[in-house]
Amino acid sequence: MADKKPPLLVIEDDPGLQAQLKWAYDDFSVIIAGDRDSALAALRAEAPAVVTLDLGLPPDPDGTSEGFAVLDAIMALKPDTKVIVASGHGARESTLQAIERGAYDFYQKPLDIDALGLIVRRAYNLHQIEEENRRLLASASADKTVLGRLITGAPEMVKVARTIERVAKTSVSVMLLGASGTGKELLAKGLHDASDRADGPFIAINCAAIPENLLESELFGHEKGAFTGAVKTTEGKIESAHGGTLFLDEVGDIPLPLQVKLLRFLQERTIERIGGRRAIAVNTRIVCATHQDLESMITAGTFREDLFYRLAEIVVRIPGLAERHGDSVLLAKVFLKRFAAEMNPQVTGFAPDALAAIDAHDWPGNVRELENRVKRAVIMADGKLVHAEDLDFGDADEESAEVLNLKAAREAADRRVIRHALARSEGNISSTAKLLGISRPTLYDLLKQYDLQA
Repeated sequence: MADKKPPLLVIEDDPGLQAQLKWAYDDFSVIIAGDRDSALAALRAEAPAVVTLDLGLPPDPDGTSEGFAVLDAIMALKPDTKVIVASGHGARESTLQAIERGAYDFYQKPLDIDALGLIVRRAYNLHQIEEENRRLLASASADKTVLGRLITGAPEMVKVARTIERVAKTSVSVMLLGASGTGKELLAKGLHDASDRADGPFIAINCAAIPENLLESELFGHEKGAFTGAVKTTEGKIESAHGGTLFLDEVGDIPLPLQVKLLRFLQERTIERIGGRRAIAVNTRIVCATHQDLESMITAGTFREDLFYRLAEIVVRIPGLAERHGDSVLLAKVFLKRFAAEMNPQVTGFAPDALAAIDAHDWPGNVRELENRVKRAVIMADGKLVHAEDLDFGDADEESAEVLNLKAAREAADRRVIRHALARSEGNISSTAKLLGISRPTLYDLLKQYDLQA
């Protein structure tokens, strides 16, 4: 931690526990409050990232009403605060109600200092990560780079973004390969914004969404009277993108005859409109994308090899969301904030079971599936928090194929948990070890054993 210890607010009315908790946290500057007024005054003055709260506070020391009132006030004043609630009163009911009202975690009395200390440190580390993500998102709008548009904390996607930034300033044709919903158009727009053509137009066209008999006119335009219904001369997308970038999504769906005409444009940088007789010089950069295996299509004779090499001077492969460790939770929080503001302002975040479900899901539909599920969950949520059942995963995750080899299953679980902890700690070894509840030497041994890197 930094030289100046971060504040930790302990809301507890028992003098004995106050003294015990005050000296239990060497890493924090502990502030003690015994009632609602002093607690909220300390919250405003110190803005602590983490608060521990005893629900049994005066004037209701034997109940929970005053404690819940303090929790509600904290969530209203500082909704990002991680509140850890303690109570000996009706543990199960209190737990559910506290989490529903926005508490980060819960522990039951009698107090276990070591267990509570672990929860406090994890809460603080999580708050720091979220604070950094918020800072990056806030600066994104002013940052005219690929990463300024791409929300990610995954090394896999950072590598993709750096590749795109390098090729953006050149004139080479770029092909983006990735499954549906991985953000190919977002990256294409980022490439355009980072290029010397940023002041020119960016035009996107989905080749699979346009009927074959209309695609040629859509790309190359037509002269008046070229065919029935051509009542005026119309520019095609290639011509409209002059001085800028044309993004051809699902380029594998372009029919063979049109592939020849596209190849001619890439070679000569001129086009002819349908029904036209003059060549028109066009300065348009082509960026394309597909989820298909173009090399197999070349072998099958459905995609021209010479066109492939013209389009794929630089190939960028985009990993699916399941391969981008930590991004599913990060993006889910971004989507929740957006959709809650639009459709259900009472929703403030995810319950722990929802975050666990998001983290564990395979996301076959990638970012588009995540966005749709979060939108649905925000609409369906009854309280302040989105729960796992609101995400409507069903039993799909439980029905995934079993790993019958026990050693292999343990190693897979270890790898997954270590990777997620590294992602959440941004590669910091000390923070990762604390999250995992192990020592740094043990973590180094595991990294070496599983060939993982921070």
